[in-house]
Amino acid sequence: MSSELIPLVAVIIAVGVIAQLLGDRFRIPSIIFLILAGIGLGPAGIGFISRGAFGDALPAIVGLSVAIIVFEGAFHLHVDKLRQAPRETVRLVTVGATIALVGTAVVVRYALGAPWDLSFLIGALLVATGPTVITPILEVVPARNRVEAAMETEGIVNDVTAAIIAVVVFEAVVLESVTGPTLLEDFVVRLGVGVFVGIVMAAALRFGLRYVDLSPGNAPQNARLLVLAGALVAYGAADIVRGEAGIAAVATAGIILGNLDIPYEEDIEDFKGDLSLIVLSFVFIALGALIRFADIVQLGLGGIAVVLAVALVIRPALVFVSTIGGRFTLNERVFMSLVAPRGIIPASVATLFAVQLQAEGQAAAATLLAGTVFLVILTTVLFEGGLSRYIAEFLDVIPMRVLIIGGGTVGRALAERLEDRGENVVIIDNDGEMVETARNAGHTVHIGDGTDTDVLQAAGAGNAKTLVAATGDDDVNLLAAQLANSRFEIERVIARVNNPNNVAAFEDLGVKTISPTMATAQALDDLIERPALANWVSGLGDTGDVQEIEVTADDLVGRTVREVGPELPGGCLIALVSRNGDAQVPDADFELQHGDRITLLGGHDAVREAMTFCHPDQR
Repeated sequence: MSSELIPLVAVIIAVGVIAQLLGDRFRIPSIIFLILAGIGLGPAGIGFISRGAFGDALPAIVGLSVAIIVFEGAFHLHVDKLRQAPRETVRLVTVGATIALVGTAVVVRYALGAPWDLSFLIGALLVATGPTVITPILEVVPARNRVEAAMETEGIVNDVTAAIIAVVVFEAVVLESVTGPTLLEDFVVRLGVGVFVGIVMAAALRFGLRYVDLSPGNAPQNARLLVLAGALVAYGAADIVRGEAGIAAVATAGIILGNLDIPYEEDIEDFKGDLSLIVLSFVFIALGALIRFADIVQLGLGGIAVVLAVALVIRPALVFVSTIGGRFTLNERVFMSLVAPRGIIPASVATLFAVQLQAEGQAAAATLLAGTVFLVILTTVLFEGGLSRYIAEFLDVIPMRVLIIGGGTVGRALAERLEDRGENVVIIDNDGEMVETARNAGHTVHIGDGTDTDVLQAAGAGNAKTLVAATGDDDVNLLAAQLANSRFEIERVIARVNNPNNVAAFEDLGVKTISPTMATAQALDDLIERPALANWVSGLGDTGDVQEIEVTADDLVGRTVREVGPELPGGCLIALVSRNGDAQVPDADFELQHGDRITLLGGHDAVREAMTFCHPDQR
């Protein structure tokens, strides 16, 4: 058996890596290539992966893999990001999940003629979107922060609740004597066990990371291994106490740990991300190979009706109900409605349930369950996942890009600052070493000549609001600025001018310029004449911040700075107001108007919170 498994696992991982590379290359969510690879390698394709290839070990392998994926997704779910859309997110995972559960059950009942208990079991499974499908999509479709926060949170929370609800309902399907109150009690107990174990494990991991000597010479590696072991132990321990409580445990531990101040956080994030890519590849390909097209075909027109209802009726209904009165625009709500593929949790749990139903002599129920779930997964992954970028671009929910020509020290430092504010930054460079350095720093880099029209177009110049020419060559910067103005009509073009004598040539084009010579002289002058201000400015991005934002909040229009000031976060004030191009330091009686651009000065977090307060629709 082991001699057969080794080449099988090796091929799956290799194909998975290739699928990830293809996804990155063509800017298409990798899950598309993964599930197609699974189908191609399975019985429906070349038959390399058979249904019994993993024996009875597949549920355990899938369970541990899902635990790693969910933990990694939860670890990235930071509270400051959740604040982008807190009310809507809560409604999505409560009201929205209920609508999905009941709506799907009703459609399955009448479209496929399934009994109510089986209909609710399928409905419970199809509540979940999950980080396994949402994260790969958001990696190639950089939506606005509030959209990403809502979709990521919904995916993680619904993965937990859907798995637990499905198990509870399944017990009712198999053990027909289970009553309603018992089902509710079972759900609460499983969720409570998972949350408790997750909290305990998060506390233990934090203590270990902060107060235990992890060997100074190899501490980052040991920290990564400790967190991985902790996640798996949390999953296993909770699952032993109550089945399917493990997902709740790893989600809880991940969220808590990701929002605590722990050492080696970046090392842990990188390691967990790489590991998740590998297990994600393995699980999607393995489960893709299990799809039985005969079960799907057997559903007929009823199966098509279920898919259409889930994707085009139930999902939009729950999104629009959950986001009533919130900050989401119409296009953002449509995007969230049309991009919600189902993923690993429904596939893995449905496979496990189908096997158990077969063993209980309920072959028809097993076929209906597996066929319906896999049909919805297959169609939503292929169509919603595959078209997600086109849908986002059509609806204009991708933040407008900032293009930086030149991936040198200046370009990378600027990109880091802009990305910290949530901007969608793309660096353009054709130097291999620069490209590698920038990508290692986590930046998105487009390889090519920044003075080539086709390269600029491919990098997103048509959707850019700002272009910064930051190379050390004034001729390159000048040509890039000319193209930005003449071909793409980019709103704001800024150029680094290395030779002060060339400033006039740039300004004749209407390009704003920064001269390193003059900037250095100004900084030195500030240190001499304004040392306190210079020292404070040097900490921008870490402790302090200065941001300019347009006033769009109706609550602020027509009110004075004296009235608005106390409502701003502590440690933040309005330093400047620009109206019709004229900037001034406002006095206490200055009345704000819609469209004023105000400069906020203060602590980093306070300024970011104030930006949302003054401009609720900021990107």
